Amino acid sequence: MSASLVLLLSLVIPSAAASAETAPRWTLDAGGGISWQADPAQPAAHEDSIEMSGRRVSFILRYGIDKDGALKLNRQLVWPMLRTVPNDTHASLSYTFANGVQPDIKIDGDKLGAVKPSRFLLEGLLAVTGKTGSGIDVRRTLFPSTTQPVALENFVLTNTSDKKRKVEVTFDDLERRTPEKKGVDGEYLITAQLLNGGRFSLKPGESAKFSLVFSACKGTEKPVAVDPQQEEKARRDFVAGVWSKLRFECPEPNLSRSFAFAKVRAAESIFATKGGLMHGPGGGSYYAAIWANDQAEYAGPFFPFLGDEGGDEASLNAYRHFARFMNDAYTPIPSSIIAEGTDIWNGAGDRGDAAMIAYGASRFALARGDKAAAEELWPLITWCLEYCKRKMTPEGVIASDCDELERRFPAGTANLCTATLAYDAYRSAAWLAENLGKPESIAKDYRDRAEALHAAVNTHFGANIDGFDAYRYYDGNTTLRAWICIPLVMGIFERKAGTIEALFSPRLWTPDGLATESGKETFWDRATLYAFRGVFYAGETERALDYFRAYSQRRLLGEHVPYPVEAWPEGNQRHLSAESALYCRVVTEGLFGLRPTGLRGFECRPHLPKAWDTMALRDVYAFGGPFDLTVTRAGDKLDVVLIKDGKEVARKTIAPDEAASFQLP
Repeated sequence: MSASLVLLLSLVIPSAAASAETAPRWTLDAGGGISWQADPAQPAAHEDSIEMSGRRVSFILRYGIDKDGALKLNRQLVWPMLRTVPNDTHASLSYTFANGVQPDIKIDGDKLGAVKPSRFLLEGLLAVTGKTGSGIDVRRTLFPSTTQPVALENFVLTNTSDKKRKVEVTFDDLERRTPEKKGVDGEYLITAQLLNGGRFSLKPGESAKFSLVFSACKGTEKPVAVDPQQEEKARRDFVAGVWSKLRFECPEPNLSRSFAFAKVRAAESIFATKGGLMHGPGGGSYYAAIWANDQAEYAGPFFPFLGDEGGDEASLNAYRHFARFMNDAYTPIPSSIIAEGTDIWNGAGDRGDAAMIAYGASRFALARGDKAAAEELWPLITWCLEYCKRKMTPEGVIASDCDELERRFPAGTANLCTATLAYDAYRSAAWLAENLGKPESIAKDYRDRAEALHAAVNTHFGANIDGFDAYRYYDGNTTLRAWICIPLVMGIFERKAGTIEALFSPRLWTPDGLATESGKETFWDRATLYAFRGVFYAGETERALDYFRAYSQRRLLGEHVPYPVEAWPEGNQRHLSAESALYCRVVTEGLFGLRPTGLRGFECRPHLPKAWDTMALRDVYAFGGPFDLTVTRAGDKLDVVLIKDGKEVARKTIAPDEAASFQLP
C-alpha cells in the first residue's frame, strides 16, 4: 500500500512496547459474540474502534466510556463509490458524525440524562445497553447496511420503572453539501435523519423503537429510503451466513471465536464499484481498489474455502483487473488498481507483484475448483511466471525494486518474499497445468524452476543472523526480519529450527507479535500471521499454539478488538480486512495443513495439538465442496476423515506430520 497515509483515527491503542498483559476486558458471549461489562457505579474510561462494512459504505465506529461512565460515540462513514478530487487511492467521501449527533430524548418532559453503558456486545454489529436515572433503559445497535450507502443506529427505549412514562424523541435532521468542485460527480449530499421518532406512552415493561440513519448520495439525488428493522435483519443474516460456513471446531473456544470473527471482517469488506465487486482493505483510506498483496496474495486464496459468493467474485474480479496489464514487453503489472478500476498506483515500483499475483491466482484457481475460471486465469498466471523468469538474478532468485512494505524497511534488489512466493507459484501452476490438460512439458518446466528456486532460497538467503541459523532478508541484510518466516509457509524447512528460534526470540517477538525488524518497535500483523501459519505447517505445533493462543486472546478479548490489525505505529492498528483472511489461513493451511493440489484435490498435513483429541473444519467449500474434515487422535496416529453430504467419503490414518491426499468427486 501507499506510504502516503491519511490518519483518520486518533484513538490511542496500546503499543507493542506495552509490558505485562492485563486481564481480558471482553468475554465470550453465549450468542456467538463478545461482551464487555462496564460498571456504571465504578467507571473506568476506555475507548476502542471497530470497522464494519457493506457493499456501499464502511462504518468506522469509535466507542467507549469517559471517566464519568458516560457513553462516547463517534461515527466515521466512508462511501467508496462517491469519489473525491483528486481521484486517487484515498479519494472516498468520508464524514464523521461526532458524539453530539444524538436524538433529543425527554422523559415526562425532562431531558434524558447521560446514558451510562453497562454492556457492549459485538456480534458483527455493536449493541450498547445502558441505564439512565429516569427509569428508562436504552439499547442502541449500530451497523452498516449490507447493500445501501447507509449506516444505522437502532434505538430501543424500555420502561423499567413501575409507572407509565411519557417519552418524546426529536432530532434536527442534519444535512451537509460538499463543494461541487471537490467531487468527481460534483456535489454530494450527506445526511443524518431520525426515523420513527415522536411521542410515546410507555407502560412498565413497554418499549419504543426509533432510528438514526446516516447516508450520502450525489447532490442531484435524494437519500435512499430504508427500513431500519429490515436493515438490521439483513446485517444479522449476513453475519449468521458467514458464521455458518467453514466452521472451525476445537477444544479452545477463544480460537474458534477468533476464527468466526475473522471470517466476518474478511468477507464484509467488498464494495460494489463500477469495476465490479472489489475486496478492499478499508481502514478509512483503502477502498474501491485492489492490491497485489492484500487482495491477490492474502485474501484471494482464502475465499474458495469460505464459499462466500461475494468473496469468490471479488477475488476473480481482482485477478481480471490485474490481467488487463499483461503486456508483450513484460513491464511490471501495477501494484494497485484504484478508483473503481479506472486508474493505477505504482508508486513503489515493482514490489514483486507478479510473484504475489501468480501465487494467489494459482492457489485460488485450484481451490475454487472451477475449470472455466481456471482456464480464464491461466494466461495471467503464466505471464506472471514468465515475468519472474525474466527477473531471475545470477544467484537464481527473483529481482524486484522492493517488497510489500514499499521501502518502509530495506529489501535490497532481491528479497526473500518475492523468491519464495515465486517458488510456491511455480508448484501450484504445475498442478494446475496437469488439471487443465496442458502439455506435460509445462508442468515439468514449472517444477524444475520451483526446485531451482528452492535451492537458491537456501543458498542465497541462508545465513547466520544474530546467532540464529536462519535467513537474511536480502543481500547485505545483517538484522533479523519478521519475513524470514515465509520459507516455512511454503514448505522450505531446511533452516526451520534456527528460523523458529529467531522468530520467537526477544529480538523479534513482542506482546503484539513480530517486530518488523529486530530493535524496532514497528509491527505488522500480516507478518505475524504468516509466521504462525509457517510454524504450524513446519510441525512445531506446541510452540506455535502457545503464541497463537496469546495473540488470539489479545486481538479478540483485549483492549482493541475483535480482529487482527494492520500495523503500529503506522495506521494505529486499523482493522484492515485481508489480515483477517490471513488469520483464517493460519487455521486452514497451518493447523490443518491444507494445500491445493488440483481442482478437486488437496493435501492435508494436520497438526493436532497434544492437549486436543480432535479438531474439525465443517462446511469447507473449496474443491467442489461443501465437505467436513475431521482430525482425531488414534493412539500414536491421526485419523483424517472426509465427509460429504453426511457420508464418509475417505478416511486416512497417518503419522503425525505426515500428509494425506484427498480427491473429491
